[in-house]
Amino acid sequence: MKKKQLNGTPTEVEAAFYDALNRADIDALMALWADDEEIVCIHPNGTRLIGHGAIRESWNMILEQGSLHILPSQLHEMHNLMSAVHTVIEGTTASSGEPAHLVATNVYLKTPKGWRMVSHHVSVAPGPVPTDSRPQVLH
Repeated sequence: MKKKQLNGTPTEVEAAFYDALNRADIDALMALWADDEEIVCIHPNGTRLIGHGAIRESWNMILEQGSLHILPSQLHEMHNLMSAVHTVIEGTTASSGEPAHLVATNVYLKTPKGWRMVSHHVSVAPGPVPTDSRPQVLH
């Protein structure tokens, strides 16, 4: 089967990332990362993982128990011609069965193969799910 080439926007790469997590598809997930060995992933309460091998191994361990059912929301984007930084609230379910949320920062670079993830950092968010605190601007 031919791999789908994803050359779209950072937002499309992010949607594909969460889709791969929700399907527990490690190959699709890792195809979204840049080829650079300097890529970084930090899971909630985890250590810093650098490089494809360490990141793939960590996702294998997480996804061997099945998909994650994460719903990203409240996207805040910062873009320029060659990079993009996204922060999102990740809605999920805690081990207790209660709704939970995490805060994630995803960094993308424009590469010869299109936009690719270079960093994924997730933290446990305390308290209730935050609301979007950006001021509403009407034009």
